[in-house]
Parts: sequence; C-alpha cells; structure tokens
Amino acid sequence: MFLALIWLLFVLLASVFGPMFSNYQAETIHWDAMAVGPGGDFWLGSDVMGRDVLVRSLLGGQTSLFVAVAATTVSVVMGVVYGLTAGFYGGRLDAMMMRLVDVLYALPFMFLVILLLVFFGQHLWLIFVGMGAYMWLDMARIVRGQTLALKQQAFVEAAFALGQKNNQIMWRHLLPNLMPVILVYATLTIPQVILVESFLSFLGLGVQEPMTSWGALVSEGAENMELAPWALLFPAAFLSLTLLSFNRLGDGLRDIWDPKQDR
Repeated sequence: MFLALIWLLFVLLASVFGPMFSNYQAETIHWDAMAVGPGGDFWLGSDVMGRDVLVRSLLGGQTSLFVAVAATTVSVVMGVVYGLTAGFYGGRLDAMMMRLVDVLYALPFMFLVILLLVFFGQHLWLIFVGMGAYMWLDMARIVRGQTLALKQQAFVEAAFALGQKNNQIMWRHLLPNLMPVILVYATLTIPQVILVESFLSFLGLGVQEPMTSWGALVSEGAENMELAPWALLFPAAFLSLTLLSFNRLGDGLRDIWDPKQDR
C-alpha cells in the first residue's frame, strides 16, 4: 500500500506541476521532430505530430484524475444521503427507495452515457456528472446496509433516549461511524471512473482537443503504434499503474479498518 500511495502522490504532483516546468506545450507541433524516440530533448519521445509525449501524458493525467475525483464526489454525496436515509428510516420507505435502485441497476450504464454525450455534446462536466449519477448506486447499497447494522447499536439507542432528533442521530452519530467504509469504497470507485472515462475517450466520446486524457492518448497511440510505439506505451503505463495503485490503496485501507473480513 505504501508504494501505491507514493506512486499516486507522484502522479498527482507531476500532473499538476510538471507541465509548468516543461519547455514544451502539449499542443505545440514540432515539424522537425515527428515520432522521435525517448531521450534527448524529448524525455519520453514525441508522437507522430511532433508533440511531447511527457507533457501530454501529464496533462492527460490532470483530466483523468479531475474527472475521477469529480465523478466520485458526486457518487459519494448522492449515495451517502440516499443510503443513509433508506437505512435509517427503514420500512416502506426503505423498500421503495431500494426498488428504485434495482430499477436503475437494470439500465445499461454505458449505453446511457453514450446517448447523453451524443445528444448533449461531449462536455467534460457531462462526463463526470453522468458517471457519478450512476455510480452512486453501489455507494447507496453499501451505506444502507451499514446503517441498518449501526442503528441497532447501543449508542444510537442512547441518542434516542436522550431525545435527539432523527437528523442529529443520522449526521452526528451514524455518519462519522460510516466514514471508514465510505472512504474505502470511494477509493475503489476512483479507478472505475478513470477506466470508464478512458474507455469513452478511446472510443472518441470523451474529452476533445485541445484537452486530452490518458484514454485519448492511448487511442492516438494505438493508431500510430507502428511509427511511435512509445506514444502508446507511456500513457498506457501511467494509466495502468494508477489504476493498480488506487485498487491497492483501497484494499489496504479495507484491511486496516476491517482486518477480520475474509478474502
């Protein structure tokens, strides 16, 4: 987990601050340096249009990480509010709310996202809102299940006995006890979002020029891998290692907060 955390911090800092210290711009075309291999002025080489692969990979990391964090935030907020409400009140309200979740689960997620992008345009905000508005379903189920278990605990009964209101019990007592679970599954949601965004960008439905993302870079690199294989290799390596690190971090946090859980 430690190595995963180090890699994620490195990618985050490099993506945010790295392009500021580069001598090259991501969209600048160098006509005299097309498909140049790694080394020299271009540390990771240049693509078939003469653009620096390193700078474009770092800027692609900015986009992919931003979409991942934004979509995960949307899913966490929606899922926590929905699941906590359903689990706390229970009864018919819980049954109706969870049946709605079951109905939404039956809808083809990727097909809906593609339809949204086709009809409303390929906007960055639409990508993370669309993904976050669907991925909250997992968070809602998890939070609801944990809430059903926690509200049977003695501290909740004591809060009821002291005359505290429902909202106070939910947000002051239950939510803090749910935070470890929420953080773990939020960490595991981020790589899912990155993977979906990369897939959409690979299909040409994600971010558009002059912006880029790891998925878009992998798509471009795959089209020209015979001329500049490094333009595919390095963005794919950034993407793969980041996904692996987020999953390892999430598993590590789950082991820390729930060491008795069977694998």
